[in-house]
Amino acid sequence: MNKIEKYSALLTELLEEYAKPLDAVAGDFEKQLLIDYKHRHFQLQNVGWQGDKFTHSVILHFDIKENGKIWIQQNWTEDDVAIELIHRGVEKSDIVVGFQPPRYRELSGYAIG
Repeated sequence: MNKIEKYSALLTELLEEYAKPLDAVAGDFEKQLLIDYKHRHFQLQNVGWQGDKFTHSVILHFDIKENGKIWIQQNWTEDDVAIELIHRGVEKSDIVVGFQPPRYRELSGYAIG
């Protein structure tokens, strides 16, 4: 298994864990897991209603780039998913915190791109 396949399986497993229903969710939401293995996009989102307001929000979004690096594009959890990735075997040098401005990435201790 090459690195991209390994990371794809790892991200799928991680998102499936986050997609488990929560007991304390207000409103009528559906968690949707969107995975595109061909283009290497991995996303978890909430879709549904809170009263009369429709909500569509991305909770987690990862991409795996051609160079094999995992880009964290969105993280609206309370967890440090970069640390979670490291605990699951991803090298720190293979993680890019994509939602941080490029000028700050070199200060993060993770890859810059």
